[in-house]
Amino acid sequence: MIFPRLCKEVGYASTRPCGDQVYFLSRYLIHETGQGHEILEVIPGPDLHGLMRTPAGTRVLAGADEISWYPEKVQLQNRAQLVRLARESGSRCTIFTGHDEHTTFIIDPDLAEFQTLSVYDVTPPRPTLSATLRELEEAGMFGELDVVFEHTLRDISQIDADVYPCRASGFIRTLDADLLLGGERVAGCQTARELLQECYGDEFLVTDICPLSMVAEEPFITRCCRKEREGIGVYGGKFGAVVHWGATPCEIFSAVRDLLAAWRERQ
Repeated sequence: MIFPRLCKEVGYASTRPCGDQVYFLSRYLIHETGQGHEILEVIPGPDLHGLMRTPAGTRVLAGADEISWYPEKVQLQNRAQLVRLARESGSRCTIFTGHDEHTTFIIDPDLAEFQTLSVYDVTPPRPTLSATLRELEEAGMFGELDVVFEHTLRDISQIDADVYPCRASGFIRTLDADLLLGGERVAGCQTARELLQECYGDEFLVTDICPLSMVAEEPFITRCCRKEREGIGVYGGKFGAVVHWGATPCEIFSAVRDLLAAWRERQ
């Protein structure tokens, strides 16, 4: 796969105001031809001075019959999504235009070059970790990390229970709002068990709903309400990151960045 890291490496060649000279940052050119566009690789010349420089030559990477131009403007830093769109185009090469009018291209798109990160979360209410990752990805925050996310969500409303964790989830009976009589089936976690023990005793059957208990693949990221579980490490034999239940977008991004760096160092 050829997918330029930086938009500034991609130039557009339709006219020749400076003859055969090319802007010094351009490693690739989207070149207009009579049949459409082609992608050229710029072979640097010996001249190391000036903004416009004479290259040693160019090499065709994709011809006009292999190229399609994506019709909508996109977030150019959402690299994983661009690879998906390029694969769907049916062309060997797809050119994209960003919201800021910069351009880039992908030749031979391949998601295998991206690291898959498994995400585990629960709903209702809003699966904050999973949703925040999607929003950050859409904004292009993970563009430099070469990562794709695989989301696994558990709907705790499908658990056969009499009592659920908290009123924010919209359940009729919850631990934080209702008096329990004993013997109820509770959807909860370690914190719920401790609360039940302190307030009522042991007369409850608890179904674990902690996202950390869902982990089946590595590397992974999940969230937990236990402060002591936060961090990057091995949990149940799987390497991953745990963020707090109320982690901010900045904390979630940092956890992904640091986790991927640690995972790649282990490989």
